[in-house]
Amino acid sequence: MLGGPTREVEDRWQRYWAEHGTFRARDDGARPRRYLLTMFPYPSGDLHMGHAEVFALEDVVARYWRLRGADVLNPIGWDSFGLPAENAAIRRGEHPAVFTETNIATQAGTARRYGVSFDWSRRLETHRPEYYRWTQWLFLRLLDRGLAYRATAPVNWCPTDRTVLANEQVVGGRCERCGAVVVRRELTQWFVRVTAYADRLLDDMDALEGAWPARVLTMQRNWVGRSTGARVRFAVVPDDGPRAGEVGSPGAGARPDYVEVFTTRPDTLPGVTFVAVAPDGPLAGALCAPERADALARHREAALASGEIERTNAQRPSAGTFLGAWVRHPVTGERLPVWAADHVLPGYGTGAVMGVPAHDDRDARFAAAHGLPAGSGETWAGVEEAVARLEADGTGERATSYRLRDWLVSRQRYWGAPVPVVHCPGCGVVPVPDDELPVRLPDLAGDDLLPRGRSPLASPAADAWRRVACPRCGGDAERDPDTLDTFVDSSWYFLRYCSLGDDGPPDDVPFRPEDARRWMPAAQYVGGVEHAILHLLYSRFVTKFLHDEGWVDVVEPFATLLNQGQVLHGGRAMSKSLGNGVDLGEQLDRYGADAVRLAMVFAGPPQDDVDWADVDPATMRRFCARVLRLADTVAAAGRTTSHTEEAGAVVPGSRGHALRRATHRTVHDAQDLLDRGAFNVVVARVMELVTAARRAADAGPAPGEPAAPHAAAVREAAETVAVLLGLFAPYTAEEAWQRLGREPSVADAGWPAVDAALLAVDEVEAAVQVDGKVRARVRVPADVDDAVLRDLALATGGVARATDGREVVRVVVRAPRVVNVVTRPVTTTP
Repeated sequence: MLGGPTREVEDRWQRYWAEHGTFRARDDGARPRRYLLTMFPYPSGDLHMGHAEVFALEDVVARYWRLRGADVLNPIGWDSFGLPAENAAIRRGEHPAVFTETNIATQAGTARRYGVSFDWSRRLETHRPEYYRWTQWLFLRLLDRGLAYRATAPVNWCPTDRTVLANEQVVGGRCERCGAVVVRRELTQWFVRVTAYADRLLDDMDALEGAWPARVLTMQRNWVGRSTGARVRFAVVPDDGPRAGEVGSPGAGARPDYVEVFTTRPDTLPGVTFVAVAPDGPLAGALCAPERADALARHREAALASGEIERTNAQRPSAGTFLGAWVRHPVTGERLPVWAADHVLPGYGTGAVMGVPAHDDRDARFAAAHGLPAGSGETWAGVEEAVARLEADGTGERATSYRLRDWLVSRQRYWGAPVPVVHCPGCGVVPVPDDELPVRLPDLAGDDLLPRGRSPLASPAADAWRRVACPRCGGDAERDPDTLDTFVDSSWYFLRYCSLGDDGPPDDVPFRPEDARRWMPAAQYVGGVEHAILHLLYSRFVTKFLHDEGWVDVVEPFATLLNQGQVLHGGRAMSKSLGNGVDLGEQLDRYGADAVRLAMVFAGPPQDDVDWADVDPATMRRFCARVLRLADTVAAAGRTTSHTEEAGAVVPGSRGHALRRATHRTVHDAQDLLDRGAFNVVVARVMELVTAARRAADAGPAPGEPAAPHAAAVREAAETVAVLLGLFAPYTAEEAWQRLGREPSVADAGWPAVDAALLAVDEVEAAVQVDGKVRARVRVPADVDDAVLRDLALATGGVARATDGREVVRVVVRAPRVVNVVTRPVTTTP
């Protein structure tokens, strides 16, 4: 046991926690409820070191709240649909559930071994029909309220995986999964109208100030991107020639009478020298002259192959194509050219912008690159006057624009929740009735899942599943072949947890509103900043929608948010391709769970990155052994009752009294540190208390000091160590607690009481030296700071006499005990 808890000890305590339901939420109203949530993992292989960090940090909070008297809901689940499992199934010739459930079993075993205080009775997995039934139900509620709809739109398309990708799945213009260059395609897709909630998504963030990281709130606000300004209409100059759009250009439509732009600076209208439209939007094809059609087609193809981030990079030269079209300036009547420009995106605003080179650097670079006039720097008196002038002329009006676009939820994949509608030749799109949910996936595997430019559910292998009777007319119809994005699954799972437990999930509702009323909002959400935008945004949107539907009382799902840093190795993100990955299971086998957990927490503040190359689990393992040896020493001394009362009889100023002061100060400070998230500092303070207790135990009472109170003070310190250490190293803590003769579990011990009298600040005597010789002694508070002690020392008569005729070079302060004044002879110039 000298190396810390063994695997046998870990297994024993896991069995105890499971048999006694130690970490189950009671939900009986006897204690205040606190809902703690961690972003649930995706089952791809075993847990990695990122999971090790987030679970360790989350568990500190869960165990702390429990010690403080809360009824803690701390559930666990798996976000178990998704493309990796589908790709693995294709490679292995099997069903995706095999890969998924094998990895879930592995990860669950590792999480249990890691000692996380999850309530396993509330476990969920999103690929289970009893879960995705309600994901489909949610989609149908959105459809019924007009918030889910189909539309043809350009999408990110991976030619290798042959599926639509969300914007966040495109990194540097490539598929984040396979690395293929992503292209743009026009597809009919399902969308959710999150833009209908844009103002609420923005305005409700005011209530999250100080509770969520500032950078996350900024990222969310920027993603929604609300801007106020004006819509301005530039009339199209008529001519008698055909448009490219009338001869089949992609995305073309009827030739418009005007081009509408949104601008936050209508006061700069005098400086407009051109209008730019998105090359891959409908305006370009509708406006393009026939002789420019080939040039536009080439530009459009190049633009579709570029990622949005690349296209909107302000430092990147923006490609442009003149469309052979002209518009009139709404004020001057001047004829302005219309160009297709890379930096204009079809989904943002109106898909058109006005070019003002004199007031915008990117417009200036575009104008210079394509030989367009620089224009005038003249402005109108202000935005308000400009809007009033446009409205008076009938060429524009006040408007608000958003960067936010509607949520694309269609995926051409198998391993996801099927879209619960059928397509009927006579009735159109027909929702599947609620009592026919879930629409279960057909049994496809291996090559039947191969991407062939369409969803596997549209393949011949799924014909029997796809062909159904229309729920409305009874005629022949087909199921929708797409599945829902996994972001839909994870947008509401935290509500399902509220109604899980020993009596199982409800079979008639996704969750019980009364359960959500008791637990929501989650008091704290813990997870990576990589989900700071879309997952959090969609979760907030769904919560607001369900609030409007009367299912929940809250409008925000997560009261506070903790983003942990990234786990690196050798200064770089861990990656199999870089060969610097660290396997959590191997670390647990080598050092034990407690040592890994302590090393992870001790490495720095939660929000900072951790470089595993600089972490030392071996030292933490030795520390765990020290704690157990201390418990054994105390246990050998006997007496397990009334030790607090006996400890209170220690002689003031004695070794026992000093130890009691250290113990109670540690508990007092730990509470504040934990509330502030300074978990690493608490570990350091527990280490200091172990050292103090060990020294006191080894030294014994001073001559003439009663032995019993001293021993009781040592026991009090050892028990306090066990309770506090339980936040970080639960196996060591449980073992020490039991060896000290206390009834398990230490997780139920409660927060140690603090004697305020032991926190009082004492005075100490500080020695004041001049050039190493003591010249004075002063009484100062034990917590005096360096600056105050320096001033007091220099003001003493002994220092004044010793420095007479000498120059003070520096003053070295070691508060509260020592001040050393360093001098040298004063040199005089003859």
